[in-house]
Amino acid sequence: MLKDKIILITGSSSGIGAATARLAKEYGAIPILHGKTESEELTKLAKELECKYIFCDVSDKVAVEKSVKDILLEIKRIDILVNSAGIAPRATFLESTDESWLDIFKVNVLGTVHFCQVILPIMKENNYGRVVNIASIRANINTSGRAAYSASKAAIVNLTSVLAKEFAPNIAVNAVSPGYTETPIAANWDAEVWKQVNTALVGRIGQPKEIAEAILFLASDRASFITGQSFIVDGGYSISGK
Repeated sequence: MLKDKIILITGSSSGIGAATARLAKEYGAIPILHGKTESEELTKLAKELECKYIFCDVSDKVAVEKSVKDILLEIKRIDILVNSAGIAPRATFLESTDESWLDIFKVNVLGTVHFCQVILPIMKENNYGRVVNIASIRANINTSGRAAYSASKAAIVNLTSVLAKEFAPNIAVNAVSPGYTETPIAANWDAEVWKQVNTALVGRIGQPKEIAEAILFLASDRASFITGQSFIVDGGYSISGK
């Protein structure tokens, strides 16, 4: 369903981003990986998928522009952009500092903005493009210790609808809002968090590949009549009422 589409996935060294890259390759796409640094995880996955990769700090607009422009010298176009890079530090509202709020917004929001600002003009020139941003159920359902993260993901949902309006009709922009997913971050969860995880209607945590399926559906032409939407993929957690 994605044969020969070139898809750049930010934050694809591990977790949902890596799962999306692997599944995109299965579906015939040509993935381009991204990591903050040229880590062993990133280079190993690139070797596994036989694909190219870039590395840069998403919060650094100059670095993003250079990385994308350099890869474009080799591939010429980008059909799909998946903005998966993000951080989720935990701190209570009163403990949080200006620096921590700014760090989260620089990565989660400005990181998405930077890649969109570089790649959307390319898509516009080609009269075709798909952008899928990764938000979170925390954009709508908040929890203690996640004020800045929740606010950043709410900004992503809003940004998605704005971009969908601005770049219609040839470029579709959507978001996926995952629930609890088994990524490296889950290793830091305590018993209380796992108790919440299991209240999802399906009774379990989500797998990165399950989130990737939703991302790649929205990235495909099968979703040709969908834009400006935020798809919740949480196993029914947000409506469980528990």
